[in-house]
Amino acid sequence: MGLESLDINAKLVERARQGDQQAMYRLYKTHVLAMYNTSIRIVSNQFDAEDIIQESFLSAFKNISAFKGESTFGVWLKRIVINKSLNVLRQKKQVFTDLDNLHIAYEESEDVDFPEVTPEVIHEAIKSLPEKARVVLNLYLLEGCMHKEIAEMLNISESTSKSQYQRARKLLQGKIKIELNFKLAQGN
Repeated sequence: MGLESLDINAKLVERARQGDQQAMYRLYKTHVLAMYNTSIRIVSNQFDAEDIIQESFLSAFKNISAFKGESTFGVWLKRIVINKSLNVLRQKKQVFTDLDNLHIAYEESEDVDFPEVTPEVIHEAIKSLPEKARVVLNLYLLEGCMHKEIAEMLNISESTSKSQYQRARKLLQGKIKIELNFKLAQGN
């Protein structure tokens, strides 16, 4: 994102602070897809993600005076989306699997290169991970959150976040390996 984009977003944010509906709409159009992708990776439910996005934008515009400009509007909005997504999981009383007690049936090996893996296979494998593993993996790997932030958001220790991330990676590698072996056996 160049300086011109940052300047335009800053101007849009300022106009939105003044109640300019057109500026709010442009901010919405600029960020809605990225925020939806963030939410869907966490909640794995289209309807929940759509609701979260609407609530997040309403909350952001209602509280836009709280935006200090210490980060980009998109980063600030992403934090709102992540928090609302995690709240939905908590409200649904999702039982997060404690990966420390989960027996990993996949062979424990170093990172494996899977050149034949499609994004769809990876996406499905991530969706099939236990809830806590999926959330930690998505927050760290795809959303760029640090383990300290994840620990605070999920109310776990930083070391638990790190160990769950490592085990989630191993589970993911195992699931992908199984899928590739299945495809090879089927002759695909």
